[in-house]
Amino acid sequence: MRLAGKVAIVTGAGRGIGKAISAAIARQGASVVMSDRDEDVVCGAAAELDGSAIAARADISSDSDVAALVRRAIEAFGKIDILVNNAGTGATTLFLESSREEFERVVRINLTGTFLVSQAVGRKMVERKYGRIVNIVSLSGQKGGVGRSAYGSSKAGVELLTKVMAVELADDGITVNAIAPGPVLTEVAKAMHTLETREAYHRLIPQRRYGEPDEIAAATVFLASDEARYITGHTINVDGGFLAAGLMFPFDPSTATKLGQAKFKAG
Repeated sequence: MRLAGKVAIVTGAGRGIGKAISAAIARQGASVVMSDRDEDVVCGAAAELDGSAIAARADISSDSDVAALVRRAIEAFGKIDILVNNAGTGATTLFLESSREEFERVVRINLTGTFLVSQAVGRKMVERKYGRIVNIVSLSGQKGGVGRSAYGSSKAGVELLTKVMAVELADDGITVNAIAPGPVLTEVAKAMHTLETREAYHRLIPQRRYGEPDEIAAATVFLASDEARYITGHTINVDGGFLAAGLMFPFDPSTATKLGQAKFKAG
């Protein structure tokens, strides 16, 4: 029960990674406010946690919705110890074909929304001189992926925002870190990723597989716990080695030695 007595807000909690994070936090003893734009979905997800969670409908790009979310958490539990900024939206459009409207929509939700929720919750945390904020970013914010101009830019912004927040809030007992998942086996991924997409990921990831939502949740629990109290301003990649990987190919030492010796003699 690493989070016993704590109160957490998880955004984008209705399904996928956010739902798994909420369940993992609840299993560790925390009370959870699960937030999502889809009220029916998040209410159903919260009901599955047997009284450990309450649901709150909120659009994180709306100032009034964010204020209402924080107010609901305080009214229900009296404090906020943990914030997980998981809510976001995606877009896969080639750079030259991206519209201003689409670009601004993605940035407004992913970057501005994270800023708004973090600022509103951060002000409450500062009052108590304690807090754990975990932002869910993306490999798309670290690498130049095709079609990810809007999404990648927004997530890169959240990763830098994480560092700024960590520095400014350190004196108030608040840690701020980020998690960058690799491809994760969610219902959305199952529906949208083609065979070609899956094969490409398996080639590029040293572990040759997709991650599971529970693996992202486990890293989140660690960063939200007091075990990570001296870790702040960092991004942990939970990606099967994707970011670390360079050239990967089957390597036969005996063949390589023979080729090297032949080249040396020929030279």
